[in-house]
Amino acid sequence: MTGTRPADGPVHGTWEPEPASRWEDAFLSGNGHHGALVYGDPNADRVVVTHHTLVRPDGDDEYRRPPLLAAALPALQDRLLAGDTAAAEDFTDGRPLRWVRPFHPAFRLRLNRPPGDARAAYRRCVDFTTGETTATHSTWTSRVFVSRADDVIVQRVTAPHLTLDLSLDPRLPGAPAGLAVGQGAVLTPEGALLSLRVRYPGSDLAYTGVTLVAVTGGATRLVPPGVLVEGATEVLLLTRVRRHTGELDVVAEGRALRDLPDAASYDGLLGRHLALHRTAYDRVTLDLGADPAERALPGSALLERPGGAALLERLFAAGRYHLLSASGLFPPRLTGLWTGDWNTAWSGAFTTNANLNLQTASAAAAALPEVTEAHAALVHRQLPDWRDNARAIFGTRGVVAPSHTDGESGHTYHFSREYPLHLWTAGADWLLKPLVDHDETRGARDPRTAAALAEAALFYEDFLTRTDGDGQVVVVPSYSPENRPANASWGSVDAAMDLSAARHALLTAADHHPEHADRWRALADRLPPHRINSDGALAEWARPGLEDSYDHRHLSHLYGVWPLDEINPYDTPRLAEAARRALELRGTENDSAHGHLHHALVAARLRDAGRVAHALGRVLDGDYFHPSLMSAHYPHRDVYNADAAHTLPAVLIEMLVQSTPGRLVLLPALPASCPRGELRGVRTRFGAELDLTWTPDGTARALLRPGRTVRVELRTSSGAEPLDLVAGEDRAVSVTSTSAAAR
Repeated sequence: MTGTRPADGPVHGTWEPEPASRWEDAFLSGNGHHGALVYGDPNADRVVVTHHTLVRPDGDDEYRRPPLLAAALPALQDRLLAGDTAAAEDFTDGRPLRWVRPFHPAFRLRLNRPPGDARAAYRRCVDFTTGETTATHSTWTSRVFVSRADDVIVQRVTAPHLTLDLSLDPRLPGAPAGLAVGQGAVLTPEGALLSLRVRYPGSDLAYTGVTLVAVTGGATRLVPPGVLVEGATEVLLLTRVRRHTGELDVVAEGRALRDLPDAASYDGLLGRHLALHRTAYDRVTLDLGADPAERALPGSALLERPGGAALLERLFAAGRYHLLSASGLFPPRLTGLWTGDWNTAWSGAFTTNANLNLQTASAAAAALPEVTEAHAALVHRQLPDWRDNARAIFGTRGVVAPSHTDGESGHTYHFSREYPLHLWTAGADWLLKPLVDHDETRGARDPRTAAALAEAALFYEDFLTRTDGDGQVVVVPSYSPENRPANASWGSVDAAMDLSAARHALLTAADHHPEHADRWRALADRLPPHRINSDGALAEWARPGLEDSYDHRHLSHLYGVWPLDEINPYDTPRLAEAARRALELRGTENDSAHGHLHHALVAARLRDAGRVAHALGRVLDGDYFHPSLMSAHYPHRDVYNADAAHTLPAVLIEMLVQSTPGRLVLLPALPASCPRGELRGVRTRFGAELDLTWTPDGTARALLRPGRTVRVELRTSSGAEPLDLVAGEDRAVSVTSTSAAAR
């Protein structure tokens, strides 16, 4: 590895002894705009190029608007309140299910060379501290990274007397018929310029890839559709993708690549990138005291030892690396920033009713503001569409977020009878919660977040107009993603998530807008309380008579536990116990990775170390991870998906440190399998950085570096005590922990 980490093994990277044979196993690099999937094959290397903007148009723009249903809303509410449990099934404009536009790869960069010595030692690795993937074989070496500084994919190949056949290849799995493809290759004084233009069928949209090839030594000649390099000692490739309408000036794009600072120097380009990437990556580290021999294993071998500390260390590091690499223009999609197939599951979209927030759950605590800023960019870009949703479907002011988006449109149009996602009103609060956490961590309010919160409150002012016999407002229609009551249809009344979201949105907006505070707090006070059902569990629907369906991958009803602090063991112990019972009864349905790790996050907030360990074990034992340490949606590496990879760091942090603006919880849910360790650099929501160490004898020490003066409640297994922090003054805290079993 090339990083500055301990020499006892690649904690901050991973490696494999063979090239990738499938794109799912390729090592990953990215800068939040461009992505690269690198095979590392010395004889026939492939680099799949992706870009966050690449979603395929389908000519159905007339359907990509929210349904005009506001006029029919009062009748629906009357029917639901009268006990018609199937009433919402008719609340539609009759359209068929429309998926959002699918995310797809751009092309493959092909690098073919004559076969070398098959017996030579081979190794490929990815260094999380630098973002570089490296492959070596005999005298051949290839390095690839995606620059955060210059937004370009950089590859350098070196070998004595290097011969390479280079081309841009659009023939990727699932590519639709009818793509209009044009390729070009020209020789310039600065090197060869390769281009690939792809226009979508029936659309004026296109994308163009350009690669500038600079050769040291040897000769370069055109061999359509690419170039042949012979006798070189080094080949440097700079690649970009642009999505556009009309024509793109390829020569100008090549000139822009040539004019980059240090364009002719791999090390110069890398140095500019490291100033941004390494700074972000190095902020937080986790050391679980793993065996150095295990740390040195390749990722594929480590995955065969799911109970070891070395695997958790590496997955934590890989998760932060991939999350950072996928975040920039947008936060991560279901596949992060990467795919090698045009037929990406669930359109490779941003699924906002669970997956997106789970993937970015560690951003505030794990010191990755780059991720939250990407999340904020998506939210604020789509607010006009959220306003359209509120007006069209509910006839209100304010905002309503969609459950799925391709990143371009925030309109709600993906829904059906079985998935009435257009009835989900909690989305704005759910998606704004990470931005609130971010502001609390840094100690400053973003006025854009405050304005969006006000719009969420305005929606509830207009929407929450129906009441029950006790004068409490009723959330009707109401939807708990993506479940239904056992004795009713999907669209219902008073889903627990909707109650928690409405309360949180109104109260948080009131804190940000004192001029409206009394009105919004009064409305929040009129919402019904959560209900505990006959099983002693927090009911998924507070409406009496609606029965729970336990076997489901989503845990929407436990929104009040995580990520909200509405229900916790300290302030609301009765509800916390009911939430714990709800978690105990919850099934796993189809073993979706996000369900298991969502379960772990909720369990950590409830101080249930055993349940955290069980949920983590289901993922670690279930063969969810590829050798790249990117994950799958289902066991046995079925369906490439970033949920597990990106969410796992949040689980590990939550079991060690939790914070609110007024509380610090240390070692709330430490599994017995992690008896010792050190977590450095985490951020708290009261503005302090924190380093934590713990040992098998139950002692722990936290060093806090507060950025502001504040009094918080310190919670440990021994109880609570006040903790006074002074801005700029380090504060050490020592605690004694009970055993994981006792907790």
